[in-house]
Amino acid sequence: MLLRKTALVVSLVAAALFASAGAATAAPADPTPAPATPEAFAAAAAANPVIVVGGLSGIAVAYEPMAARLRADGYRTFIYQLPGLGLGDIPTSARAFATYVDQVRASTGAATVDVVAHSEGGLVSRYYLKRLGGTAAIGRYVSLGTPHYGTYVANIVAFLGLGSCAGVVACQQMTIGSAFLADLNAGDDTPGAVRYTTIRTLQDELVRPTGNAVVNDGATNVLIQAYCPLRVVGHLGLVLDGTAYTIVRGALVDGPVRPNCLAL
Repeated sequence: MLLRKTALVVSLVAAALFASAGAATAAPADPTPAPATPEAFAAAAAANPVIVVGGLSGIAVAYEPMAARLRADGYRTFIYQLPGLGLGDIPTSARAFATYVDQVRASTGAATVDVVAHSEGGLVSRYYLKRLGGTAAIGRYVSLGTPHYGTYVANIVAFLGLGSCAGVVACQQMTIGSAFLADLNAGDDTPGAVRYTTIRTLQDELVRPTGNAVVNDGATNVLIQAYCPLRVVGHLGLVLDGTAYTIVRGALVDGPVRPNCLAL
């Protein structure tokens, strides 16, 4: 019975993800951004390596479009798929992520890396920063649709009679009011000298309320529709959408928030 309930939860999440992907790709789109200038390309090649961190049930290939954009801009880019697709304990995933960060730093010779994290990946990365001493290894942190203060989508699983997230530990931890989130959000949301940016969208099906995708204490919190009111971007769309990528690109160079509302 537990196995069937768990499968149902994963199916519901997957269905929502595919629905948002369809909305994000309904119009013809060229996934390749405008070519970077030689100067910008050289600067990116010399910049921190970028780790794209996946979310719940997010296989690595789903983040290849984002990674391809970053590589096209000259960044040394890596994709981190959460252990067990992120279904397990978030602090445990964060400890595995800490090892991966060290491996990337060793292989590239970089003192610090930048992180672009989607959904649960943003919580894994934040736990690493706040509880595992990661601030010395990370220069910039960008989250995309991360339920920093929880989501009612996790709470509603219990409402539907499926128990406490049908036994999916990460889902339990992303429930509004969970002990995990209470600990993660106690005190300073943005420790260290890391530059924090969060990106969210009003059409996010999995982070409700969407205001829970922000962090406090000095982060740059960007709502796409505050700049581009007609832009429709779903949860998975945050890693596919051209406008969202222009915000990521700006955050990685410490630039002002200037989304391109027409970007493909």
